[in-house]
Amino acid sequence: MIGIYLCDDEDAVRHQIQTALEWKIFVENYDMKVVCSAACARELLAAAEHEKRGIYFLDVDLKDGEWDGFRLGQELRRRDPHGTLVYITSYGDLAWRTFQYHLEAFDYILKKPEQIGSSVSRCLGEIHTRLLAERQDPAEMFTLRTGEAVRHVPLSKILFFETAAIPHHVLLHTSNSRMDFLGSLQELERTLGDRFIRTHRAYLVAADKIEAVNWKHSKLWAGGHECLLSRTGKAELRRKLGGSL
Repeated sequence: MIGIYLCDDEDAVRHQIQTALEWKIFVENYDMKVVCSAACARELLAAAEHEKRGIYFLDVDLKDGEWDGFRLGQELRRRDPHGTLVYITSYGDLAWRTFQYHLEAFDYILKKPEQIGSSVSRCLGEIHTRLLAERQDPAEMFTLRTGEAVRHVPLSKILFFETAAIPHHVLLHTSNSRMDFLGSLQELERTLGDRFIRTHRAYLVAADKIEAVNWKHSKLWAGGHECLLSRTGKAELRRKLGGSL
């Protein structure tokens, strides 16, 4: 079982985060448990004394004498080098601070009362996906950086890649998510091989996720999503899939 540790000196915020974590664990049946929900650093450190590969949700602006969220993260990183750090913050951009303290944060969650519960739930789901990914063959995973976080997505979950509106950016689509990252379809096509088909200059589609093709109207569907099909894409699709569609 994976231990989760929470430290925030605001009682209401800490309770909201703990509730969101425990509900997500219950609904998804994760092999995880909130071991400690503390208002001070020393209580959390005592609870996590023998933890290895724990998950830590830490308040950046912790008001606990000599301890703030970054110093606490630094001590946790020393004790548990492979643990997962998530920072709870009232500020937008803290990447430079984690770099300064030599910390690798998985995510940053803003203290917005109307969003914090859903953000914590989403974050825990992504951590769970990453932990599962670490147990799989690295060749079966796609790794990307989105914002300040690194994501690991099983290739089997990817429906298609699509060029984004922002130059030099790509959108990765799964059945329930969309992620924006820096990249190019040309490079992805070269590295991912025959599992994906370049159906259009703006689309790179997983061959095994194609459900239907409308040759006349130059469209196809993958996971219920409509993608475009160019003349060159039609030829490539016919070559790779033959008469299966």
